[in-house]
Amino acid sequence: MLNYEELSEELQERINKEIFNGHGFEDKAIRRENKEHDKARLWRGAFVRDAEKIMHSPYYNRYADKTQVFSLYKNDDISHRALHVQLVSRISRNIGKLLGLDLDLIEAIALGHDIGHTPFGHAGERFLNELYNAETGRYFNHNVHSVRVLDKIFPLNISLQTLDGILCHNGEFECKEYRPVTLTDFDEFDKKVEECYTDKTAIKRLIPSTLEGCVVRISDMIAYIGKDRQDAIKTNLIESEEVFDENEIGRYNAPIINNLIVNIVENSYGKPYIMLDEKHFSALRESKRDNYQIIYNNPKVSEIYTNGIQPMFEKIYKRLRQDFVNGNKNSPVFTHHIDYVNNANRFNGWDYLAHSSTDDVITDYIASMTDDYFVDLYRHLFNVEPPVQYKSYFENV
Repeated sequence: MLNYEELSEELQERINKEIFNGHGFEDKAIRRENKEHDKARLWRGAFVRDAEKIMHSPYYNRYADKTQVFSLYKNDDISHRALHVQLVSRISRNIGKLLGLDLDLIEAIALGHDIGHTPFGHAGERFLNELYNAETGRYFNHNVHSVRVLDKIFPLNISLQTLDGILCHNGEFECKEYRPVTLTDFDEFDKKVEECYTDKTAIKRLIPSTLEGCVVRISDMIAYIGKDRQDAIKTNLIESEEVFDENEIGRYNAPIINNLIVNIVENSYGKPYIMLDEKHFSALRESKRDNYQIIYNNPKVSEIYTNGIQPMFEKIYKRLRQDFVNGNKNSPVFTHHIDYVNNANRFNGWDYLAHSSTDDVITDYIASMTDDYFVDLYRHLFNVEPPVQYKSYFENV
């Protein structure tokens, strides 16, 4: 039995009066289960609970060793997904504060938005989708899987508002204007999630139901455009940002962040939408396009994945699937994944396997892996050296 203590009523009244000017708090969160422990308290507001649930969730630590853009570098100065998530949170809270939005909801969405991301970034996401789709006819997308992690693998009773913001965050699809789409209950939300699994184009139509979700979505792009350019320099892919055109938002990380924040606030304050003006939106699209041409689609980046990582995904997926179907309880799919998930769920009684197909289990496991774990698992499963090579700290010395 878990015991949770509470502040005395006397102190709550004093804090409410002296700190919150008598306004206290409002529990606006919509949850699947009406649990007493999940109700908002003075010391843990509605969406504070979501942010803390996400930070303490079993997979949050794994952000630290998941690729943002560049894989297999022994370089502590290159961004991993953990830093990207923090940057999205910081940028979106900056915008949200100026627009008078709920900063706790923004933080929860930002911290959870990539928790379902695969190892090896968007290349890993693409490889896993191909394998999952070949077996099931369904589609894997990291934003949808982030919802599954927080709602189905670990049923954390996260609010509808936070889960919807996470589902609709995908920063690959930029818009000039983000106007929230009303969402009233989990039945409607579950239909949106399921459509993403069965309709390849569904994720392109997702729009958050809150302004907070809209802010996080555009902040996702703001956080990576300039930062990825800095990382490209650190890996010697480019010499400087001078290879990018100067436009309305600039070519360097700091002015890109500043100028987009300023323009969003200028065009969104007091409005029921989040918006960029035409010049800044066009510049954002141009900057993103340039990143794809010069960084993401650069053969020096893409060849690492197609020649080394993709064959590993295929072999690992097939081997783990075979182990699961055969009931090989000594396989890591049981000892490192199923047992781990079940132990994490020991207080809530959730039956993970009862709510997961064979390919869900395999996909859940692989998506949860960090880069280094994935490479080490390959070595463990096949007793051979993985067909990849890490770039040493001292390679250019």
